[in-house]
Amino acid sequence: MKPEETVSRKTALVIGANGVIGGNLIQHLMTLPEWDIIGVSRRGGEDTPQVRYVAVDLLNEEDTRDKLGNLTEVTHIFYAAYQDRPTWAELVPPNLAMLVNTVNAIEPIAPKLQHISLMQGYKVYGAHLGPFKTPAKETDAHHMPPEFNVDQQQFLEQRQPGSKWTWSALRPSVVCGFALGNPMNLAMVIAIYASMSKELGLPLRFPGKPGAYHSLLEMTDAGLLARATVWAATDERCANQAFNITNGDLFRWNELWPKIAAFFELETAPPLPMSLDVVMADKETLWNTMVEKYDLAKNSFQDVSSWRFGDFVFSWDYDFFADGTKARRFGFHDFIDTEQMFMDIFEDFRKRKVIP
Repeated sequence: MKPEETVSRKTALVIGANGVIGGNLIQHLMTLPEWDIIGVSRRGGEDTPQVRYVAVDLLNEEDTRDKLGNLTEVTHIFYAAYQDRPTWAELVPPNLAMLVNTVNAIEPIAPKLQHISLMQGYKVYGAHLGPFKTPAKETDAHHMPPEFNVDQQQFLEQRQPGSKWTWSALRPSVVCGFALGNPMNLAMVIAIYASMSKELGLPLRFPGKPGAYHSLLEMTDAGLLARATVWAATDERCANQAFNITNGDLFRWNELWPKIAAFFELETAPPLPMSLDVVMADKETLWNTMVEKYDLAKNSFQDVSSWRFGDFVFSWDYDFFADGTKARRFGFHDFIDTEQMFMDIFEDFRKRKVIP
């Protein structure tokens, strides 16, 4: 290889490194030889030869500046952090502040900063509020605030002019993959719910609203999202653009649910609307018993519980999907079969001894 052909080093700062999105992004970056990786989260992590972890309270401007203010080598910020709050309005201040604090800490000291990648979702389209226009498109008008995803993007849009860096915004559907202690992990919800149903000798009942069983929706595999995120951050055509990122197929729970039940060797029974957050609240003892009985990894009940998020997803008694063709037009052509995605994730959970 001639000297001029040497691949230039890139340094990724992954914000939200322990989440389902950030964790899978790091796994993908580790397969790409030109990347150095720094993972940021409240809990930090155990350093490896490829990844250095930094524990930071991003809500604390001074702590963010102290912990990140010497990372002069950063070329790409991948922002996938999230703070949960009880109301849509309360979500705005902390989630905007964390992004602002991150950019304020890195931008002045990182002369090679090329790109800031922002992770969003269909809240941009009002999907969390009720029936919304489908398929949702990146050009759709914003809805009445509050909406932190929009505020974050507007911050980058206002900050970027005159800068050497560009931004991109990724808009996945429900993201499925491996992560522990994550408040938004649908695959984990289904796997733990199914495993407990089996342990109790029960069929697998769909617990959502009646209409949700028949609605049309889509998912986003965490690995596919990771590939799309790096693509959007490194392809010049994607500068200052937003992209819907989806598996590429649609499904209804009424067709997929029996197949999920079959994976766990369970029968199904008619759907029964129930709050998982309520009915699973007393299941910690059952979980601990299962961990011992099946020699599972010592994960706490809290670490495998995302019941509120499950209730949220299973309440969508309206169609929930977006138009993914813009990413294809710009050059990203990956896709994945959603049914296969779920089965692969469940198999992965078994290999990791998360479930029996």
